[in-house]
Amino acid sequence: MSEPRLPQEFADLEPFAETWCLATEPERYAQRLASTVQQMQEFYDAITPRAEAVIAYCDGFPLDDLPEPVQRLLYLLYSMVNVSFPVEVWSQPWVPDSGTTSLDCVLEPIP
Repeated sequence: MSEPRLPQEFADLEPFAETWCLATEPERYAQRLASTVQQMQEFYDAITPRAEAVIAYCDGFPLDDLPEPVQRLLYLLYSMVNVSFPVEVWSQPWVPDSGTTSLDCVLEPIP
């Protein structure tokens, strides 16, 4: 068995860590596009009820010196935000009616 990626308090989210604990927005967006709506829905349904607890837990650490498991937990929360519109509104990974349009994030939150 591999070592846990997330703090023990969030062991229930561990099945999503390998896929969704991604450090950059381009990685998270690429994962979103590579995922099915069902995969995103499963992840979203697991983390959304825990989002406030995740935020409260992360708030207990200095933002510029997060331990790795806490950093990965924050990345998991960022991924939840990334899949929220596809799950809640569009029912598909990509932005509807956007054709070949792309958007590159040049500045992203860095804890």
